[in-house]
Amino acid sequence: MSIIRGVDSRPRQEPIGLLVARTAKTLSRSFDAALDEGGGSLATWLVLRSLTGAAHASQRAIAADLGIEGPTLTHHLHRMEADGLVTRARDPQDRRAHLVALTDDGHAAFQSLLGAVIGFDERLRAGLSDDEIATLRDLLHRLAANAATQPRHEGAEP
Repeated sequence: MSIIRGVDSRPRQEPIGLLVARTAKTLSRSFDAALDEGGGSLATWLVLRSLTGAAHASQRAIAADLGIEGPTLTHHLHRMEADGLVTRARDPQDRRAHLVALTDDGHAAFQSLLGAVIGFDERLRAGLSDDEIATLRDLLHRLAANAATQPRHEGAEP
């Protein structure tokens, strides 16, 4: 369905990209608040989730898993190390690399935040059937794929 335009050429319906962007901001703020109530942040949750189940992981591997740059991860790891959630040590096989591991407090923080994440997910799913959730997932993946596709310009070769 295309956007219906009024006589003054303004769309009568909000463009889908804008609706998705506004919805994403609302969800992001609410998710951040749920994590904050659980005693953490999105960055903390992502690092803890990445490390859970791994005895040790390199900072490079964690950064790649999270899709962030090394310096950004280093900033988060400094804070998490100061909070007693992780330890860092040089990799004996590669002195340039650092290995990161969860502490007992880090495992406890993961469990606490996991409860907040599950609770938030249940809140989001309220009133939606499994089929609707599956359709929503499919649609969001398709929108992301469409957004990642480079637009063709008029007169360009196919």
